[in-house]
Amino acid sequence: MILLLKKAKLNIHRGQLHVASSYLHQAVVLAHQTHNNQAIIYTYSLMANLAYVQGQLDSAEKLFKACLSFMLTGGTPEEDNAVVEISLKLATIYAEQNKVDLADQGFRFCIETLETKLEQQQQEGGEQTEEQEVLRKDTRLLLGLCLDSRARYRASKLLLKQAEEDYKEALRICGEEQGEEHAQTLVLMSDLATILDLQGRHDDALVLVRRAVDGGRSVGHPDLHVLLGNMAGVLLHTGRLEESVQFYQEALNLAQQAGDQEAVEQIQEGLREVKKKKKSQEKEEEEEEE
Repeated sequence: MILLLKKAKLNIHRGQLHVASSYLHQAVVLAHQTHNNQAIIYTYSLMANLAYVQGQLDSAEKLFKACLSFMLTGGTPEEDNAVVEISLKLATIYAEQNKVDLADQGFRFCIETLETKLEQQQQEGGEQTEEQEVLRKDTRLLLGLCLDSRARYRASKLLLKQAEEDYKEALRICGEEQGEEHAQTLVLMSDLATILDLQGRHDDALVLVRRAVDGGRSVGHPDLHVLLGNMAGVLLHTGRLEESVQFYQEALNLAQQAGDQEAVEQIQEGLREVKKKKKSQEKEEEEEEE
């Protein structure tokens, strides 16, 4: 069984997803035959994640639910971080399926469960063991991830003020636990700037996204092209078209080097928008002269 799981993970890493799926199906049958609960849970979680990245949302949902069922019947507490992680994945799937009520309930369960858990840990007081401190940090970072996920969901529904609140709290948690220049902190900073920009708060957005870009440059952020693209977008909305083009061009070069095709398309769309805005401004100037 261990060999099957190793082969599956190796093929996932190589991008040979159908081969990986075949090994996982063999492993889950063997896990059931030997009544190995931990192996069943682990294999189902791998199968669910594989289905999710392939866009098979219905299949991923069923597999995550099966995984959750085996965990809970096996005695894992409902507030365990592993249970919350799977619940978050289900909430994200519901969000993508546009099952609004289920998504809302899922995100609320995850966030409230973790907040309660952290409050209880704080109330216990006293000096914490190294193990307790690791759990506290993991729990808090998981809360930040849940808030980040809900913020993206709320932004997709144009619930911008609520998305802003979630991003601010996720950013605060990540900054305190990981540091102000950690890669994820800078991404959250940039995402929050985008939400402010969408609300018309361009100056506030520019201050924030500039901080993210400066931090990204100093640490060699792997997604610097995304941060630069966001900054270019904010500059575009403030009317600083020449600056916007410069940042879009730099972002485009980095995105092409990174092979990030989705980012390349978004940046090219941004450059087209700048071009359109320039033409509009030139036309207005000509009409004024007449």
